[in-house]
Amino acid sequence: MLAYLRAQRVAEPEDVLGEVFLHVARDLHRVRGDGLAVRKWVFTLARNRAVDEARRRARRPRIADRPVPDAEAPPAARLLDAELMDALARLTPDQLEVISLRFVADLPVDAVARITRRSVGAVKAMQHRALAQLAQAVSREPQPTL
Repeated sequence: MLAYLRAQRVAEPEDVLGEVFLHVARDLHRVRGDGLAVRKWVFTLARNRAVDEARRRARRPRIADRPVPDAEAPPAARLLDAELMDALARLTPDQLEVISLRFVADLPVDAVARITRRSVGAVKAMQHRALAQLAQAVSREPQPTL
């Protein structure tokens, strides 16, 4: 969940994660279904909190009165190849969200479609384009663009 929030470029992912798990603790007894249903619900909560946080930040941007030090990369990000990190940074926010939900959260396409409020076909197309863009960016040989 924390990796998903970081991938969504949430400014304070640990704080948002705390909000998500407070909501989970409060309302888990209301969720019906199997483990996948619970995961879909939790990632929907996380996505909604990330959107709320982005809207709040857009309304009230923080102004630093001194230089902000660079934060140390999270441990998982340090393990990733710099070339891949650059390629991920070039994805659109929507592509990054789909890739994060599919491969970081390991959710099926239909769950990602429901969470992002897109059709299954749109999610598949976005995933295909994002993966092709990533493959081209990290490949040593140029590939045709889609």
